[in-house]
Amino acid sequence: MENENPHVMPEIDRSKGMEIGLYSLGEHMPNPHTGERIPASLRLKEIVEAAKMAEDAGLDVFQVGESHQEHFVSQAHLILLSSIAQATDRIKISSGSTIISTSDPVRVFEDASTIDLLSGGRMEVVAGRASRVGLYELLGYSLNDYEALFEEKFELLLQINENERVDWQGEFRAPLNNAQVIPRPENEDAGLPIWRAVGGSLSSAQKAGRIGVPMYQAHLGGPAEAFKSRIDLYRETAFENGFNPDELPVATAGFMYIRENMMDAYKEYYPHINEGMKLSNGQGFPKQAFAQGQDVKSVINVGSPEHIVEKMLYQHEMFNHDRYIGQIDFGGVSLDNIKRTIDLLGEKVVPEVKKHTKRTKGE
Repeated sequence: MENENPHVMPEIDRSKGMEIGLYSLGEHMPNPHTGERIPASLRLKEIVEAAKMAEDAGLDVFQVGESHQEHFVSQAHLILLSSIAQATDRIKISSGSTIISTSDPVRVFEDASTIDLLSGGRMEVVAGRASRVGLYELLGYSLNDYEALFEEKFELLLQINENERVDWQGEFRAPLNNAQVIPRPENEDAGLPIWRAVGGSLSSAQKAGRIGVPMYQAHLGGPAEAFKSRIDLYRETAFENGFNPDELPVATAGFMYIRENMMDAYKEYYPHINEGMKLSNGQGFPKQAFAQGQDVKSVINVGSPEHIVEKMLYQHEMFNHDRYIGQIDFGGVSLDNIKRTIDLLGEKVVPEVKKHTKRTKGE
């Protein structure tokens, strides 16, 4: 017996093919080719400008995630998304991700719902845990509560999203007693699409399927097949719990850099990804592992437009996902080079990928 899913789903028209978008984590790093780092104020404006470029190129989604460490400017990512809401007219906007573990779900909903109203109903939330954990101490939380914080606060965020008035009792915040949480989105659900970000954990994918929420999975590198098991488990668990897996959207995300010539793309982009990983994660990206991205079976979407189309179609065949989000500004990529990738993506990649991934109802 199929459950009636209580959660708010993103509106994705599968008859138009897989949605394709971009995301930024707000990196503020030196350009490894020049050694220069632009001011934080200019970096923030560049992210807004990239969102406008993405809309002009016909892309579907633009996301901004939060990070609280050095070399990032996205600590207040929802404020940045509010600016993007005002600078654009059509493109969907989303967090990617909001670290719900160290945030107050009431405040997150208030802010995201306000952005939804400002943008004419274009806002979505991706809720995650944080792969870089310095913000736990910064914001006054214990890493010992890493899992419990996320599960409790994600559950509360869903309850708020689906009920204007909420009664709540938990471990990590004061109770809510018939609390009214406003403003509400002006749609028939009076709520927002909320995705669960899933990292390397099979149990997290299983939990997303158990409660029937959309799943968002970011990939750093490696063969696409290595990530299939989490998506399969998510859908199997959803089915076992009475949900229709065909009605549950799946999104993937990863590095993207496009040039007319594949080897130019790899030569230009490697210093960005290597130096960026050193600054953000403490160690670089192995050169051999990056070079393996040239294999069509790799999840790293770097190369020529033709190569990217082939890789994205391979990934779609593997995952049967509804949305792909490319990270194109990692490691100090200049705005001019971001624009080159967006132009090639919009002109040569998107039309081909969408043409081959259109689905009729039931497929």
